[in-house]
Amino acid sequence: MEFYQAFLTLTLVHLLGAASPGPDFVMVSQQSLVHGRRAGLLVSLGIALGLSIHIIYSSVGLATVISESSMVLSIMKYLAAAYLIYLGWKGIRSKASVGDNDQNTTVKPRSAMKLISMGFVCNALNPKAPLYFLSVFTLVLSPEMPVSELALLGAWMMFIQMVWFGSVAMILSKPSVQAKFKKIGHWVDRVLGSVMLAFGIKLLFTSTTK
Repeated sequence: MEFYQAFLTLTLVHLLGAASPGPDFVMVSQQSLVHGRRAGLLVSLGIALGLSIHIIYSSVGLATVISESSMVLSIMKYLAAAYLIYLGWKGIRSKASVGDNDQNTTVKPRSAMKLISMGFVCNALNPKAPLYFLSVFTLVLSPEMPVSELALLGAWMMFIQMVWFGSVAMILSKPSVQAKFKKIGHWVDRVLGSVMLAFGIKLLFTSTTK
């Protein structure tokens, strides 16, 4: 496949993949609604950076090995499930801030590194990713491609991921949207935490094989 054809096909396929509802979307939504634009964008950056793990092993031909190794996929599955359940439980235990004024209800911002690492781990531990990237590399990419082209396409996938989730963060952190959720931020945390917990529990009982 010619590079420009691979580029266009990859753009469409990965945009659809990024837009599919999943733990990444829930995490960005939760952080954007409850903690604001900065948190949502930093988590989005972490998610985009997490793709680098999958892109690197796929580009050297390890996607097939990983996708066919039940042990590796099982380890990834349990680690990812544990992480999602942990995040979900933290969200469910969220409590309303005490106080009547804005200063008392302001949530202490998390560090940039913590927010980025949250998104990075959530994406990097996805046990479905090896199967997805194996399909993508089989469809439009190949380890035989020049390194420069692989690097460019990999960076483009990360850019698509960042633009999509960054857009979600920007929309959900708009003042008009934030105002509606300001007084019920802890309920947003609890509801989306429950969704995250459900993803984790579902993952425990989901087969990671084709």
